[in-house]
Amino acid sequence: MIAVVQRVKRSSVEVDNKKIASISKGLNILIGVCKGDDHEKARSLAKKIANLRIFEDDQGKMNLSVKDIGGEVLVVSQFTLCADTSKGRRPSFGRAEDPKIARDIIATFVNALEGEGLDVHVGEFGAYMIVEIINDGPATFILTV
Repeated sequence: MIAVVQRVKRSSVEVDNKKIASISKGLNILIGVCKGDDHEKARSLAKKIANLRIFEDDQGKMNLSVKDIGGEVLVVSQFTLCADTSKGRRPSFGRAEDPKIARDIIATFVNALEGEGLDVHVGEFGAYMIVEIINDGPATFILTV
């Protein structure tokens, strides 16, 4: 699994010109499920992200997690994160997991985040989405499991 985790002031997702999810201060997570990923990896990644200390404390140090600040989370599935760009000029998506399997693994990831006590919002799996991200910092982290 690959996750691009962004600390945001706000973020939202639109599908067919309708806003389907939005958050204020928290994390925008773009998540890709690659072949070989499983539900245990999803739970492990969710726990790591929920406790990742990337928000500033009173001294300006990254010492607080999204849980610590009572932030929200927006999860957006993005199979393109699993692209292979090592050859040629067009990405290959053969490393991306089958959509039926990926959908279930992302559901496990979302449930695990909620199990950490987080307020989680989601994009629409497989849809063409317009994602607005107002990055705070900017602070962007790439996590893999």
